[in-house]
Amino acid sequence: MAAARAELLRPPASSGRATFLELFFDLAFVVALSRVSQRFAGLHDETGWALVTGFGRTLLLFLALWLIWSHTAWITSRYEPEQPIIQAVVVGTMFAGLVMAVALPRAMEERALPFTAAYLMVMVVRPLVVAAALRGHPRRLVPFRLAAWSTASAPLWLAGALGPEHLRTSLWAAALAVDYLAWALGWPLPRLGASQVGRWRIAGTHLADRYQQMFLIALGESILVIGVVFSGNDYSGERAAAFTVAFATSALLWRIYFYRAGLLLTEALEQATTPGRLGAASERTHLVIVLSVLVTSVGYELVIDHPYGPPKLSWLLFVVGGPMLFLVARIRLDYEIFGRVSHPKVIGFVALLLVTPALARSERMVGLSVVAGVLALVALLDALRSRGRPVERPASPIGREAPGGASARREVPAPQ
Repeated sequence: MAAARAELLRPPASSGRATFLELFFDLAFVVALSRVSQRFAGLHDETGWALVTGFGRTLLLFLALWLIWSHTAWITSRYEPEQPIIQAVVVGTMFAGLVMAVALPRAMEERALPFTAAYLMVMVVRPLVVAAALRGHPRRLVPFRLAAWSTASAPLWLAGALGPEHLRTSLWAAALAVDYLAWALGWPLPRLGASQVGRWRIAGTHLADRYQQMFLIALGESILVIGVVFSGNDYSGERAAAFTVAFATSALLWRIYFYRAGLLLTEALEQATTPGRLGAASERTHLVIVLSVLVTSVGYELVIDHPYGPPKLSWLLFVVGGPMLFLVARIRLDYEIFGRVSHPKVIGFVALLLVTPALARSERMVGLSVVAGVLALVALLDALRSRGRPVERPASPIGREAPGGASARREVPAPQ
């Protein structure tokens, strides 16, 4: 029986690469991200406080989805996806994610209960299933901790879903804060203590794969937006130009991400003495990266729809704010991989910040073109910086500890 429980863990000889099951699982989140983008796009006519609250509500729903996806990525990074029980857990999570995606456009209104029920099914029931499969194994305590904390936040989720609509955002924000704080602290419980995420032994190659794939899914959503919006409007030279610049912007986001920190994420996690620490830091960074790509894709829709429409705060938030957020996250990723600040990306961020007041009085097409030009400059400066130099290797300051140290010797609990 003990051997059967041990088979749930990824063996050391595992390739660590994402499986077809996980790629299948991601299909639900393709739908989910498109619904998040749809909610953001619905804010294009809002101003002032309505814009702020609308953006905050959509961000809250995105964070709930991200928590489901990232927990699943950590599960399949430590447990063997080929085991039937883990496959059942992943497929069940996929169904719950799809329910959340379907409910998401009206999750703050009449579909609040289905969204909440699907979320709690994953956060409360799933860890109990994993703990039952690990019965007797020391690592079963991690999913027990998660289930306990999720049960503690469940009344807030249910009160938000069943109570007055005007209290929903506040209650759900409080519940989500509990869920994220518990994860950051390692779900501490009396007598059992905490299970620090940074001390988990994970398949670094697998986790890097999952983050890169989620970035590509978000980028694919932006390409889908470009194609759908352009094909659904009357053709014109102005819209064709906006379509071209939007595609170039997405290509530049891809280039800037993978050159070179995004490409070396796998190697950095493999080299880290405590890959859990670097994996946790990178998870937060990729949350911001994926969010920035979704926000930027809404800007594409606004520009292709009305390339020379009147300036509004909402379009500036998406067209310029999304790429600025992306550059901030990429600066952080460079530090996580190389232990340094990327000056080209800092230059790009400052440039966008300085031109924002002028863009606020310009047509949308001008704003998107300026953003594409700044991103092209960042990509060019990155390439020039590496020209004639040895290929830079990972030197992450996160997760680096002396060989043979305490944490290197300690057997640590695995993620749920």
